[in-house]
Amino acid sequence: MHGLLRRLFAPRWQHPDPEVRRQALQRLDPQQAEQRQALQSLSQDTDSQIRLAALLALDDCAGLVDAYPRHQQDEAWFNAVCQRLSGREGHTDLQQRQALVERLEEPRALNAIALQADNLTLRLLALSRLTEQDDLIHQACHNGVAAVRHQAAERIEDEEGLKRLLKEARRDRQVSRLARERLNRLRSDAQWLEAEAQQRETLLNQLEQHARAPWEPLYGGRFRHLERQWEQLTQPPSVEQEQRFHQALLNCRKTLHDHATQEQARQQSAERRDEAENTREQLLEGIEETLDGLCHAAAMTIQDIDSLRAQRQLLGQRWQTLSDMHPPSETMRQRYTLAIQHYDQCLEAWQRWCTVSTGIETALANDDDATLSAYINECQWPDTLTPPALLRRAQAVLSDETTTPSPPVEDQATLSTYAGELDSFERLLERGAFKSASRLHQRLKPRIEGLESAAAQPLKTRLKHLAARLAELRDWRGFVAGPKREQLCASIEALANDQYMAEEALDRHHHQLVKEWKSLGDAAANREQATRFRSASDRIHERLAPWREQLSEEREANLSAREALCEQLESLLAQPAEDADPDVLRQIRDKARHQWRHYSPVPRDRSEAVGRRFGTIRHQLQSLIDQRADTIASQKRALISQVAALRDEDSQPLAQRIHQTKQLQQQWRALGRAPKGEEQTLWKTFRHECDQLFAQRDAHKNEQAARQQQQLDEMQALIDQMDSWQPNEASEAATLDSFLDQANQLEPLPRNRRSEGMQRRMSGIVRARRERLNRLAVARTVQQWHAIMPLVNAHLAADQRYLTEKAPDDVVAQTVLSVPLPTAFKEAHHTRNQQRHGTQAPLSDAEHAKLAESLARLRVHLSMLAIGSVRQSDEPLRLAIQVERLNEGFNQERSRDQEVNDILVALLALGPMPATLWAAEVEELDNLLNRLANVPLP
Repeated sequence: MHGLLRRLFAPRWQHPDPEVRRQALQRLDPQQAEQRQALQSLSQDTDSQIRLAALLALDDCAGLVDAYPRHQQDEAWFNAVCQRLSGREGHTDLQQRQALVERLEEPRALNAIALQADNLTLRLLALSRLTEQDDLIHQACHNGVAAVRHQAAERIEDEEGLKRLLKEARRDRQVSRLARERLNRLRSDAQWLEAEAQQRETLLNQLEQHARAPWEPLYGGRFRHLERQWEQLTQPPSVEQEQRFHQALLNCRKTLHDHATQEQARQQSAERRDEAENTREQLLEGIEETLDGLCHAAAMTIQDIDSLRAQRQLLGQRWQTLSDMHPPSETMRQRYTLAIQHYDQCLEAWQRWCTVSTGIETALANDDDATLSAYINECQWPDTLTPPALLRRAQAVLSDETTTPSPPVEDQATLSTYAGELDSFERLLERGAFKSASRLHQRLKPRIEGLESAAAQPLKTRLKHLAARLAELRDWRGFVAGPKREQLCASIEALANDQYMAEEALDRHHHQLVKEWKSLGDAAANREQATRFRSASDRIHERLAPWREQLSEEREANLSAREALCEQLESLLAQPAEDADPDVLRQIRDKARHQWRHYSPVPRDRSEAVGRRFGTIRHQLQSLIDQRADTIASQKRALISQVAALRDEDSQPLAQRIHQTKQLQQQWRALGRAPKGEEQTLWKTFRHECDQLFAQRDAHKNEQAARQQQQLDEMQALIDQMDSWQPNEASEAATLDSFLDQANQLEPLPRNRRSEGMQRRMSGIVRARRERLNRLAVARTVQQWHAIMPLVNAHLAADQRYLTEKAPDDVVAQTVLSVPLPTAFKEAHHTRNQQRHGTQAPLSDAEHAKLAESLARLRVHLSMLAIGSVRQSDEPLRLAIQVERLNEGFNQERSRDQEVNDILVALLALGPMPATLWAAEVEELDNLLNRLANVPLP
């Protein structure tokens, strides 16, 4: 019962029957609050048609768009959404509709809005929401607004889509042109990409071939050239090409690094060789000075012989060590051999003296001259050596000279020699070389003091002064050596007490301290410090005894390894391969040298013999390398002769000769290196011959480049001429066409940056000159309007008489104007006369409003051309004019001059014109025309 009553008394819009609810909905007024609430309730109804009708009655465009995704297949919903968003129905403002279109995603509705919307911005917004290519092609072909068609055509980028657009776009030539240009651009880009890929592949093959080639003088330059060419390519490579490029890059850089390493090693070897030569020079100078000192000493003693033996032992050790690293030069070897011979002579003479010295001493004591003479003859003491004091005494006893000594007279040469030696003595004192100065003083003192002539007195005086300076230097050495000896004692005792230092470092520091102790000589020497130093040194020797024993075993192993290395190299040299690569032999030589240095140290007593053996082997190996390098040099000379023959042979085609030359270049690269001093000369000769052959090919390329350069220069001159030309009248358009014809005759230009820049510059100049010609044409049209202003004023006066007196009369142009009426205004002049005969006076409100709208429309159109903007109140007229211009531009594109001419023609034909309407607009029209007539200076 309760449900029945509720159905009987409930509103009809709440009836269970959908048809009843639909009929009740049609009677609801959304302006009343209660009924509007009912409509809002019905907008949530279960029936889709009732819900659609309620939303339409409420004019709820947002609710319609929100509910549309659930009813996309319903045609009624689709039509309602399209009509409301397009602005054909409803009262939703433009901004809200734009926001709703941005929320819409269904392509069918967006297509309909782009085709039917009442606003250009709304159409473009709907178009921007479309993504499918078919939809864009449909819009570009069938949309009624040219701007939308052009925007849709610009978004089509696929080649198939452009082909389809070019086939279907028959209404708009600009769309067809855009599709054709973009399709040609895609094809051109595809060809460019293919050429770029081919060039990249060619460069990659050249780079890989270059990576496999051995080093040559131009290896680095060619590598950098290929790398720059790769970097200049704009198209990115594929993953495989990138990997191949990096691998080839690494291989090339490895070749360059290996060569740089070898070159650096060679330089370091040269520096070490120079250092070894300097060390050898110092060693030889030391022993030669010692031997020379023995020849000029006052008497030879056992201390001199012991010092000579120690110096000889040091010389032998250092000489062998340096020879293991770098063999000495022939001059150094001869000096070394001569110094060793002098040493051997001196030592043999001393050994003979030691044998007979006891007998000579006994014979002197017994005054036995015969025995004394026999012993002296047996001694055979060299005349160049200073004899011992006992031998000199014996020789004096046997001397038979009994004549009275004559007064001593020294020649000037002897005095000059002693003066030079005193100069050397003084220089040694100035350098602080105490030992050398002391030995020289000991040698000079008895000789100069033995001089008895008056001319030698200055030498004696100078010798005394220099001896005083030597004594002073000795005192200073003692003054400095005292604290130094104490410091050395403390250092060696701390070193002996250090139980954590490695044996090698301990031995090195110990040798250094001992060397510094010996360098002090006898300066500030005392027994206590000597005992302390010797005691600490003995403790270090005891501690290093096991390590030295181990080092001795290591030296024996190194000696065995060196001997094995010598045997391997001797077996290699015994049976050398006839086609042995000198580069491989150089590697064997360098590796053998490295291993020889690695197997170090060796026992000192046997190092000299194995060192001489290794030096001989190295000399033989170097001879084999030089022999193979000479063979390669002869082969390269043969290649040079073949290239020279190809250069002078004109019977073969140039391309074939160049191909053969490239094959010879490959053969050149396959060969090894010639001797070091000859490789560069051969390479320069071979390269010169190849360059001579390639010059003919380059001449053709240069000729072609010269023609292209001349073409570019002519185009540049034409562009400069166009740039310097400025039109002053609109009739000078023929001059611009003449320039363009000349430019077309010079095309096509070579494709490079310069030509692209020239084309861009010419396009800018042409665009600027066309714009100026257009401005001049507009100014000429405005001048024509100003010339017919008496005719315009006559028509205004005739219109005013007709509107007030209702008596139409015609205006005769010949009676009003002093010049002929332009052809473009004749039809408008006749139309204006006919308007007074065809219009009833006075004007109705509708006719008055229509005239006002037409005049305002012409003013707005003229403002758009003159200023580019309009007032806010004229915005609807601007949009309407813009849509009309876009639609008219679909068929043909009008110039600015034509538009101004059409506006002035329409303005002349518009009538009959009330004076109030004309007075309201004439001032602004005059201002706009003055703007158009003002042409800026070039």
